[in-house]
Amino acid sequence: MRIIDRLDVYIREKGINDNQVTVNAGLSVGLLNNARKGSSDIGKKTIEKILSFYQDLNRVWLITGEGPMLKKDFSEEPTGNQPVQKIPLFDAVATGGLLASFQDQKPVPLDYISLPDLPAVDGAVYVRGDSMAPLIKSGDIIVYKHVVPSEDNILWGQIYLLSYSFDQDSYTTVKYLRKSPVKGYVRLTSENVNFDPQDIPSSSITAIALVKASITFHTIE
Repeated sequence: MRIIDRLDVYIREKGINDNQVTVNAGLSVGLLNNARKGSSDIGKKTIEKILSFYQDLNRVWLITGEGPMLKKDFSEEPTGNQPVQKIPLFDAVATGGLLASFQDQKPVPLDYISLPDLPAVDGAVYVRGDSMAPLIKSGDIIVYKHVVPSEDNILWGQIYLLSYSFDQDSYTTVKYLRKSPVKGYVRLTSENVNFDPQDIPSSSITAIALVKASITFHTIE
């Protein structure tokens, strides 16, 4: 069996699909399917990305086929459960925007939060503004997973946290990402009907993350 064949065994066992693996591990769209059809196996960088996200997957088994598929520390967990994480909570404005938490600037978290059964994520931030209300309100917390800024990595119609530069200004926002009728652009749309859609150049996006979860506050006390 090739590495891709063993990965397929893991994918079936976990009840996930190619799209989930591609987004969660930050892979190029179609990479896994191309590996199945091609003569070459998945490479080292792809393996590292997969192992970084799917932390219960045994490296030795994936690469060589030897030993158990799941790490010993995870093998007793029910299928689908994820280890509890300490998720750093940032103030995106105070840390210079989303880009700071993506790079090596290592901003200091305001606090840490934990959510059960959540796939591996990179951080959380408070939402500022009402463009996604009533689904996500100002003051709520969203939890995100970094994505490589490329149209190939976007799941159209999903909610993203992104930073971009436009008309000599920088913005950080939470929006649905949809395909734009204009080549080389993406469309940002809101849940709040009072906000009009906006098309921006794909090249203007400096940082992007898929929103994995949100925490809503129903009282102010």
